[in-house]
Amino acid sequence: MTGPDTQIIVKPWVKRYSGSQSSTATLVFPHAGGAALAYRGFGTALAAAGSDAYVMQYPQRGDRLSHPAAPTVGDLARDLFDAADWAGVGSIRLFGHCMGAVVAFEFARIAERSGVAIDALWVSASEAPSAVAAAPALPMAESEILAEMVDLGGTDPALLADDDFVELLLMAVRADYAAFNRYACDAEVTIAADIHALGGDNDHRISEDMLRRWESHTAGAFTCSMFDGGHFYLNSQLEDVAELVNEL
Repeated sequence: MTGPDTQIIVKPWVKRYSGSQSSTATLVFPHAGGAALAYRGFGTALAAAGSDAYVMQYPQRGDRLSHPAAPTVGDLARDLFDAADWAGVGSIRLFGHCMGAVVAFEFARIAERSGVAIDALWVSASEAPSAVAAAPALPMAESEILAEMVDLGGTDPALLADDDFVELLLMAVRADYAAFNRYACDAEVTIAADIHALGGDNDHRISEDMLRRWESHTAGAFTCSMFDGGHFYLNSQLEDVAELVNEL
């Protein structure tokens, strides 16, 4: 897949949405269990706001259904970094929702070690990397995972009654949860990129105080902005969030 100006070639499972600012790109990292298709609306909104958007597809779902799960978050970040020569897209911003924020953070660490500058990391509805290891382990049993999906919201309840959908969802969620349960990061680990934290003011999982813990992981600037909504506030704030990401 190539762009008219950037001439970057990416793996076919990275979904591109072309914006008017071909020298700027936003890379989007889905939540645990999330497929690239779920971020089509956000990718479209980012492109409409100006920047190219590249939505990542994790293994064990969509057109990567047969790809083996990444054992660790670091392995997943490396897999996504190796999907393209990202230095060719120009100015890079990363956006990760929930677990995707931590994946994006590890992607940023790999990029900076590889000489690929990241302008900013946008972290949405996510605890800070240094807080993950101390949090309760994510569930792996079917009943507990489905209860988790209902509690978090963001998944159509009608789909959870579809056995075929549930089978595919469980495969993706277990792959991501297993990697996340192995994750640990010291509070002193930082990236050079600015970090901008976003959240929903009615999110009963991730509070503003939890979002602000991300500040310890940047050597640059930090901001925190709250939107109306819960854990998946993004679904009803696509245009506003896309405009904010493109403004800073």
